[in-house]
Amino acid sequence: MAQYRRPKAPAVAVFFTVALAGRGGHLLTDEIEVLREAVRVTRARRPFGILAWVVLPDHMHAVWTLPAEDGNYSDRWGAIKARFSKRVRQKHSAAVGCKPTLRPAGREGLQTTEVDRMRAARSPSKLKKQDAGIWQRRFWEHHIRHRADLEAHVAYCWSNPVKHGLVARPADWPFSSIHRDIHAGRVAPEWAGTRLDGAFGE
Repeated sequence: MAQYRRPKAPAVAVFFTVALAGRGGHLLTDEIEVLREAVRVTRARRPFGILAWVVLPDHMHAVWTLPAEDGNYSDRWGAIKARFSKRVRQKHSAAVGCKPTLRPAGREGLQTTEVDRMRAARSPSKLKKQDAGIWQRRFWEHHIRHRADLEAHVAYCWSNPVKHGLVARPADWPFSSIHRDIHAGRVAPEWAGTRLDGAFGE
């Protein structure tokens, strides 16, 4: 069996892709406030910088910087995922008495059918480990090598909602750190748009 050994180089920028176990759902954007809280709590306990972050319905991309004394990003992602899963399970359990319904047009609130589908699709190894089945177990990371590499990966984060056909312009997607950088005047005019609400990140 292959062993995955991730470098833990501190004080560098790292690009991540983190995905739900069941692609095609909307749990991350439906539960964006739960995700934001999981990130806030994790950062308060084990700080890291956010250079870029975008949350799509079933996956997210981020560029982080880590403190020189603690470059362990795997533990941070594990904490974010665990906190999100725990809160979603709590909300789902509170709604168990409710009859599952199809997703409404506006996708408001927790969709118990999506959580049920994820839990039902758990592999034997996830069941053995009592894994909630919400997340893909692994994530993709890329250590940024130079300034152009950083700019390319930040741009990738911002443009991903356009790539997936969710919006026409990066600034039209509400769950993106692009709004923070527009407010701060750090975004080139071709990236800027008119929607500045719903910033994710710092």
